[in-house]
Amino acid sequence: MKSIELFAGAGGLGMGLSQSGFHPEKIVEWDNWCCDTIRENKRSSVHPVASWPEPEQGDIRHFDFQSLEGKVALVSGGPPCQPFSLGGKHKAQADHRDMWNEAVRVVRETKPPAFVFENVKGLTRASFASYLAYIVHQLTYPELKRKADEDWLSHLARLEAHHTSGRESGLKYNVVYRVLNAADYGVPQRRERVVFVGFRSDLGIEWSFPEQTHSFDALLWDQFRGCEYLNRHKVDVAALGDPRLRARALRLPFRPATSAWRTVRDAMIGLPDPEHKKAEALHFHNHRYQPGARSYPGHTGSPLDLPAKTLKAGVHGVPGGENMLLRPDGSVRYFTVRESARLQTFPDDYQLHGSWTESMRQLGNAVPVELARVIGDGVASRLVEGA
Repeated sequence: MKSIELFAGAGGLGMGLSQSGFHPEKIVEWDNWCCDTIRENKRSSVHPVASWPEPEQGDIRHFDFQSLEGKVALVSGGPPCQPFSLGGKHKAQADHRDMWNEAVRVVRETKPPAFVFENVKGLTRASFASYLAYIVHQLTYPELKRKADEDWLSHLARLEAHHTSGRESGLKYNVVYRVLNAADYGVPQRRERVVFVGFRSDLGIEWSFPEQTHSFDALLWDQFRGCEYLNRHKVDVAALGDPRLRARALRLPFRPATSAWRTVRDAMIGLPDPEHKKAEALHFHNHRYQPGARSYPGHTGSPLDLPAKTLKAGVHGVPGGENMLLRPDGSVRYFTVRESARLQTFPDDYQLHGSWTESMRQLGNAVPVELARVIGDGVASRLVEGA
């Protein structure tokens, strides 16, 4: 099934959707480093990027998509999230980086059977409630465009009036959104993103977000009750630390039916320590020790035996303080780019282009490949059934 990938970034969302059977006909991304990352992996024949078209670099506002009307099954992407990020300035619609209007325009011009967009959890904060409603209404009625002299609140009022009128003419999508924790779907990172999925209303497709497949309680059971985790990693229960987690595990009446959350230790299987085994680390792409990590209040790193905390893109060129490994002895070091890529479920042959800081920025903004695949599988199956 053909697709369009907008705001492609380092390629995480696109890779996961490609694994679900979608093939991008057009990839648009404004950032040079991200485009170079996609180009480099295309040249290296990394699956599935090897079959992608060359990314088209530039401002999405300068691209016309009308030639692809009726020719793609899916439009996907992650409109820049800085306007809504907890690490940003929270300007929302007043931020020049807000590209939701452009995402809606591409849907309007191509009229795909479905779309998938994602953004940071911060978009669902109470202070952004009206703008979140505005996004959903625009995605529902993409042909009801904002007028040249109309502010966004007036446009929202017009969209609301149309929605309550019951009129069904024109292009309409049935839209659902939900905050998903990537750890609940097998990603070794507690990363929450809000995902929007829409199906063209004339198709009559019923859809809901996939049920979670992994859980924290299942991890605790495997660590403190079933010994599966200890045997797999050849560690003693004392190495797991926090006695409160053991107490919670002992209160569980039975093992949950889900799989266990994947941990940092799980993600690092097979990777040599980059600080003490530098020669062995050279055999892995982007696996280089980066000095200078330090712990301070609010930035304490990720324990080995839990999913990682959310990787951050950082501010002013400095990766987020959470992008660190917290060792059992209390010391910290930065995750390497390769370790961070594993926490985002990129394959080991996928190379990030640019310096350590630049590569970490790309990963901090990325969608976990596995989360994208899970969502993509659900959307693809319904499109095939409804065809």
